[in-house]
Amino acid sequence: MGRTGFIRDQLDIRILVLYLMSRVAAPVDFVTLADMAFCDDGVTYFEFAEAVNRLVELEQLSMADGLYAITDRGRQNSKVCEDHLAYSVRRRCDRNLAKVNGALRRDAQVRAEILPREDGGETLRLILDDDKGNIMTLDMLTVSPEQSTMLAEKFRAHPEKLYNGILQVLLEETREPDEEE
Repeated sequence: MGRTGFIRDQLDIRILVLYLMSRVAAPVDFVTLADMAFCDDGVTYFEFAEAVNRLVELEQLSMADGLYAITDRGRQNSKVCEDHLAYSVRRRCDRNLAKVNGALRRDAQVRAEILPREDGGETLRLILDDDKGNIMTLDMLTVSPEQSTMLAEKFRAHPEKLYNGILQVLLEETREPDEEE
């Protein structure tokens, strides 16, 4: 049975990986890279894994803490070779990149850190940023590591709820005691 798709060989897969990595917003793990790369029927798992390993050996990609990043050498090679990819493959890659980059940017803007305290407790630091800088940093004492983890996960899932709740309380008009009915 013949191959389908525009990707035909190892070189095509390497060019595809370099194209993706030169445009991704932050280092990514193997699974995320694979999800982006399987946009053409010509890409198989084993050939993809071999191509990624070869790019690391050739120092066009680096790997640290399970995350892949493109090197300067890889970025230069990507610029030279990216026109070799079929237009339809690049369009599908760009759609996949938009989804991944959106998630990576959001993760970079919403952070929760658990900081040990001298008294043995913990401080949970919740940080919300945007493209212009810090929007909010909130430090709170927590009673247990489990509570810190639970609150951090909830904040990461819905940072806007906390931010809007705080704003609502701060902007709420207060009544003077003699105005109450």
